Amino acid sequence: MSNKQECGCGRSPTGFCIGWHDLSESEYKDKLTKYENRKKSKK
Repeated sequence: MSNKQECGCGRSPTGFCIGWHDLSESEYKDKLTKYENRKKSKK
């Protein structure tokens, strides 16, 4: 059973809360870039 909560702030690329709501704008952009690069490298 999964207890994942949907993202309420709209920042999560997965659609579920991953704690990015507390990040500053620059931290968010950095994390998003790293997430997208990891996702591309897994293909």
